Amino acid sequence: MANKEHTMDHEHSNNHHEGGHEHHHHGNFKEIFLRSLPIGIIIMLLSPFMGIKLFFQFTFPYSDVLVSVLATILMVYAGKPFYMGAVDEFKQKEPGMMALVTMGISVSYFYSLYAVAARYITGEHIMDFYFEFVSLLLIMLLGHWIEMRAVGEAGNAQKELAELVPKEADLVLEDESIKSVAVSELQVGDIIRVQAGENIPADGTIKQGESRVNESLLTGESKPVERGVGDQVIGGSTNNEGVLYIEVEEIGEKSFMSQVQTLIQEAQNQPSRAEDAASKVAKALFYVAIVVAFIAFITWFILEDVETAVRLTVTTLVIACPHALGLAIPLVVARSTILGAKQGLLVKDREALELTTKADVMILDKTGTLTSGEFKVLEVESLSTEYSQEEILSLMAGIEGGSSHPIAQSIVAHAETKEIKAHSFDSIEVISGTGVKGKVNEHTYELISQKAYGEKVDFEIPAGATISLLVENGEAIGAVALGDELKSTSKHLIDVLISQDIQPIMATGDNEKAAKAVANDLGIEYKASQSPQDKHDLVQSLKDEGKTVIMVGDGVNDAPSLALADVGVAIGAGTQVAIDSADIILTQSEPGDIESFIELSNKTTSKMNQNLIWGAGYNFIAIPLAAGILAPIGFTLSPAVGAVLMSISTVIVAINAMTLNLDETTQH
Repeated sequence: MANKEHTMDHEHSNNHHEGGHEHHHHGNFKEIFLRSLPIGIIIMLLSPFMGIKLFFQFTFPYSDVLVSVLATILMVYAGKPFYMGAVDEFKQKEPGMMALVTMGISVSYFYSLYAVAARYITGEHIMDFYFEFVSLLLIMLLGHWIEMRAVGEAGNAQKELAELVPKEADLVLEDESIKSVAVSELQVGDIIRVQAGENIPADGTIKQGESRVNESLLTGESKPVERGVGDQVIGGSTNNEGVLYIEVEEIGEKSFMSQVQTLIQEAQNQPSRAEDAASKVAKALFYVAIVVAFIAFITWFILEDVETAVRLTVTTLVIACPHALGLAIPLVVARSTILGAKQGLLVKDREALELTTKADVMILDKTGTLTSGEFKVLEVESLSTEYSQEEILSLMAGIEGGSSHPIAQSIVAHAETKEIKAHSFDSIEVISGTGVKGKVNEHTYELISQKAYGEKVDFEIPAGATISLLVENGEAIGAVALGDELKSTSKHLIDVLISQDIQPIMATGDNEKAAKAVANDLGIEYKASQSPQDKHDLVQSLKDEGKTVIMVGDGVNDAPSLALADVGVAIGAGTQVAIDSADIILTQSEPGDIESFIELSNKTTSKMNQNLIWGAGYNFIAIPLAAGILAPIGFTLSPAVGAVLMSISTVIVAINAMTLNLDETTQH
């Protein structure tokens, strides 16, 4: 899916392509509204409403001239952003909301100017529409102010994330003294001190100390995670306990926080197909309003008089303003973006939310996606009556104690987890290509592969596992099975996919035996020994069949297929290749988060459709009413009432957008 690039002024980053909101940069609507309000109130006090003087209104000689002057000031000052917006729309050949508002205020203003002039030139009393003009203008300004404020608040995710990072950091100098410096002055390689209760200023690796770090606002992990020497930490997370000394690894645009902010901004700036639909509806409304308004004017001019014709024409143009459409979709997506970010679901391409609801197939990588991607001890067995299982594990941990090999580290870690002390050896040496050998008390032990041992042992091997044997003086006395363990949420994910009629397929570069073992555990179709090209071709073949494909991978070997899929989901916290190739980033690296993403997609798309139907339905029903279709039975709408009804519809879609939430059961 092609990612669109937008070059924008940061201050107005929520304007462009927001279903008609790209014109907000033509003025500060709050400032214009507040400055226009006093003049507007004066006009409304001096101008009869529909020719009827209300209880709070009054007139005096030449008050209508004063009103005309004040209205002209408002037309030039408060009408300017609408005219500029309309010009932009016509330049883009996409007339919509701004064009409709401009036509509404233009018709009411110029006709009122003509009416007042006629009174003094010809003596004929013609009803003006200054009250309708100013009420429409003020309501439009207020609506845009509220709208911008709502969208602005919905876009505060970037600001909130930025506030998580401290402004200053404690830099450890060469003499081990501490100096407080601005975070912006930190360099890669600097050592910083973070005390208990403080937020971590930058991405880095712990060099000294251990703690429980709260990453919930960044990754969605609700429980603090244990972090110690060698572990990576994310800038913006909170050090709950102890003192940490951290080596800075990423700063500026490369930091995790900066990447998150970029993702959110891209998500809010990029239109989806629903917004394209909203723009098309607004364009259709423009042409419908013009045609209906023209018909209404001609009809009522013939049946009644020019005043009635103008009044109903203006009302038609007021009602047709697609404010509800313009606000509905951006608010839903902004709300969705924030909910996703809080759950560790970073939406890079908003269109992915809608495409997910249409998905037919989900291709999942195995290693690092469905499984942990690390060797773990699955089982330890004693093959001798002279040794207990604990003694076998102790010997294995002892003989592997000095090795950096992943298998060795897994065995040592497993022993530590079981609180079994590693056996002490007199000497240890590596057997090239075979394993490791150690001596203690004139006993020689070897930890070697089953192939190197050369004989079959009576040990039930877990499917897809790697076996190592502990041999004493040539005889196997113990066995350990190691494998890539399924993540705890993988099975539930598969159940969710099947329940939603999404076919899961596992595609892995692993061998047939390992792939089959995992696929059998999950009960899904699989493809083994898949190269990056093979995965890419698999995605292409499914798309050629007309299927909507989601690809889930670790963002490295899966990059080509992540980019090609209709929706690419990267498992992993913000690696550059994942950001470049995927549409969705799951920062917590848990496949179970895909369930939350699917729910978010379904609910977001549902809210979009609800608001689109309400906004479009409201306008298409209201326009004929505004044109006077029910006038024969005594029902007509004034421009002011039309403006109020339009504003109410905007409030309704805004409230509906803000009710978007995820179920508590799927939250972390």
